[in-house]
Amino acid sequence: MNSLLEEFKSAFKKRDNSLIQLILINIAVFVVLGVLGVLSIPMGFSPLMESINRQLAIPSNFSLFLSRPWTIITYAFMHAGILHIFFNMLVMYWFGKLLMEYIGSRKLLSLYILGALAGGVIYLLVYNFVPYYAGINSQMVGASAAVYAIVVAAATLLPDYTFFLLFIGPVRLKYIAAIYILISLLGTAGANAGGNIAHLGGALIGYLYVSQMRKGIDLGKPVLKIIAFFKNLDLFKKKSKIKVTYHRTNTSQSSAPKSKMSKTEQAEIDAILDKISASGYESLSKEEKQKLFNASKK
Repeated sequence: MNSLLEEFKSAFKKRDNSLIQLILINIAVFVVLGVLGVLSIPMGFSPLMESINRQLAIPSNFSLFLSRPWTIITYAFMHAGILHIFFNMLVMYWFGKLLMEYIGSRKLLSLYILGALAGGVIYLLVYNFVPYYAGINSQMVGASAAVYAIVVAAATLLPDYTFFLLFIGPVRLKYIAAIYILISLLGTAGANAGGNIAHLGGALIGYLYVSQMRKGIDLGKPVLKIIAFFKNLDLFKKKSKIKVTYHRTNTSQSSAPKSKMSKTEQAEIDAILDKISASGYESLSKEEKQKLFNASKK
């Protein structure tokens, strides 16, 4: 538990730690909106909160959506209640932690965004073009579509990986994902039909993402380019690289200059760190892992 708390505390200090950052952003949005909602009642600001929710939740009506297209993303950072966000973030942490070890932090971030987009798009398409749902006015919030993308991507990449579930025992990842999909499929005619439809969109993008990744195609590359563009707009961003140095003990009266890694060694370490960021630690060769270890000891 302590290590988990420390991981959350240092989330925004670590390089490429998108999983914990996404969880904290979801929690922060939930807490801020929750506090505003509580304060708005005695202060008579209920209409304001309703307006905020309308501006962030994705509507099923396509005309309304066109008036606030940003909701295709913002809905995936909102939740309808404490249990809603609790289970979404818990599942995302379990499966995202596993997946990030193999595909890296940046790919996990792009998968989350793609899952949210896919869920929102299929939600709009079904509610506007399938006769059974035509005329129903609703709105949707929740990270579930993005979470489903992560779960199915993990199951596609590591189908036989085993989780030990309480009261059940060992269950392979592919079966957990299959149960998730089946529950959502059955729920497309229920009270939360829109949410379950979005789940299926997220699940589909999770499968396609890993399938295309195996062919050398990164579906998330456009997403990462857009994110990089907005990051580069920050003129006050601190650009830092990890520099590994060591100090030589001074045994004489004259002071000796600090010794640093050679430019070649520093370039090798930077390349290894970039590879971890893009593809995860497991993508490193034995030689690269040893170089990184040796550098950390200097």
